[in-house]
Amino acid sequence: MHPDWQPIIQPALDKISPDIYGPNTLPARDDVMRAFDLAPGDVKVLILGQDPYPTPGHAMGLSFSTQPGVRPPRSLVNIYAELESDLGLVLSDAGRADGDLTSWFNQGVMLLNRVLTVEAGNAGSHRKMGWEEVTEAAIRALNRPELVAILWGKDAQSAAHFIPDATIIASPHPSPLSARRGFFGSKPFSRANEALLQAGEVAIDWQL
Repeated sequence: MHPDWQPIIQPALDKISPDIYGPNTLPARDDVMRAFDLAPGDVKVLILGQDPYPTPGHAMGLSFSTQPGVRPPRSLVNIYAELESDLGLVLSDAGRADGDLTSWFNQGVMLLNRVLTVEAGNAGSHRKMGWEEVTEAAIRALNRPELVAILWGKDAQSAAHFIPDATIIASPHPSPLSARRGFFGSKPFSRANEALLQAGEVAIDWQL
């Protein structure tokens, strides 16, 4: 974790029970706080999700991203489809087959879930165990006019009032259950870049 996050989230982090880290907890303990490797001041875009992938080998501490070399889960397949449609990109076969979004993170895209751990095979199992307070503190600290927040799904959108000064881009979750209810066609990537440019920031290169 970048040291600038310490005073912001440590009080809430101290309330997380150590028992949350069981043998079936995902992601690996060393990856749980990975989103916080990005300094608060370096965050240009916040992409907020719900909780980690519950499939072993997928979650790696960045929302929607997988470990390098892992085929993208269905939600991420839909994100890739919208990325191509929105920006007119054609992802390479290698890019389409890999769920690693670290290249976005390295440009200042904070890939954060509201809940940072999950029990393998049991989506949503670590809700209301303290992580919401940790991520609320983090999201509030990012509030500024230059920030662009992409909020996918109701859990993410519930955090919109934490960042009243930011540009909000909200849509249904990219899950196969909801993607066709407004995620497809929402153009989050071009809208985010337009907002960044208007704020005098450098646009994100979303190509994978």
